[in-house]
Amino acid sequence: MKDTGFPRADAEADFLRARRRQVLSRLANWLRGEPDDVNIMLPFHEVVDALGYLGERRIGARVIRLDSIVGSVDRGRDFDRRFRPTSGRVRERWERLALATRRGESIPPIEVYRVGELHFIIDGHHRVSVSHAMGLSTIEATVTEVRTKLDPSGIRYRGDLIVKDYRRLFLERVPLSGHSRASVVFTDPWDYARLGEHVEAWGFRLMQDEGRYSDRATLAQRWFDEEFVPVVEMLRQADLIGDRTDAEAYLWVACERYRLIRTHRWDDEVFEAVRSRSR
Repeated sequence: MKDTGFPRADAEADFLRARRRQVLSRLANWLRGEPDDVNIMLPFHEVVDALGYLGERRIGARVIRLDSIVGSVDRGRDFDRRFRPTSGRVRERWERLALATRRGESIPPIEVYRVGELHFIIDGHHRVSVSHAMGLSTIEATVTEVRTKLDPSGIRYRGDLIVKDYRRLFLERVPLSGHSRASVVFTDPWDYARLGEHVEAWGFRLMQDEGRYSDRATLAQRWFDEEFVPVVEMLRQADLIGDRTDAEAYLWVACERYRLIRTHRWDDEVFEAVRSRSR
């Protein structure tokens, strides 16, 4: 934070510097060919919808890290992901807060939702933006903690919400828990939908074979123990997993198995073709 001795002029310079950094960041992203959402603030309601809302509780005043604030309830268009102003719309209020900060005046705490280790602003966007511009690392906040079905870890950009949303839907269809839940991970969100359909079909065939009904949780755990684990272990021993996750390797071989059933060919040439495709 530069100080010329004239707080009002310094506050104006702070805003212009923050705007310039925001524009330069957009230009750098364009030059690197990064996705459009890399600098977009995460929308709170979209995050919670993707993760599955369970409940919330107010935990009161806390000091939180500025870099843990990644999103907003309703002001995403005025600031980018690092809370740099995206236009001159917020300039007057922004400079008033910057001036008050430079003069050492008391600034009220912001209000945030906490989801895991992430924070989303309810009130206080300008205060966070000014704090970033001043080079601060923490800020006082009144915190409400929100509990969700899925862990928000791994969310960096808006596009990551698609994977979380499909994972949440998959776990509603295939209610795994504990270690089995953690073992099924995909990078492509569509794979969760494909595996969900596959597991449901597996469970239906199992109930037909045994002549009795089982609930989703029971079928999910039996599929994991009796199908997923043995198949993944065979793939690992055959050195066929490669760079895939265990779930990606399983889904690949399950699809190949279905294709082989339809071709009615089970000779060595077919198996070698399958092995070659795995590479």
